[in-house]
Amino acid sequence: QVQFVESGGGLVQPGGSLRLSCETSGIPFSSYSMSWYRQAPGKGREFIASIFSHGKGANYVDSVKRRFTISRDNTKATLYLQMNDLKFEDTAVYYCNKGWAMSPASLDVWGQGTQVTVSS
Repeated sequence: QVQFVESGGGLVQPGGSLRLSCETSGIPFSSYSMSWYRQAPGKGREFIASIFSHGKGANYVDSVKRRFTISRDNTKATLYLQMNDLKFEDTAVYYCNKGWAMSPASLDVWGQGTQVTVSS
């Protein structure tokens, strides 16, 4: 069965950086587009970035464009999210999942997520 294990979150000051990882198993990782999502306190889960299966080509929501970079290593079945210039509003639990910009409601398997807290 598919499994996602997110890691790399933590407490960071505004303007700081973090790199998240998502180790995936149970699916042919290199055959799937992959995405990152986040859920801020009191809000629903939202899509933030996708990357094609071959790693060439990505899509971002406006709020993270030019600050976040999604990447992947198909040899390790691992997805990454480099987050720079972090802002208070980036505070959330971050999740990965398979597919290209899928609606969170359409996805039934999730990992535990990794908490990112931006605070001074």
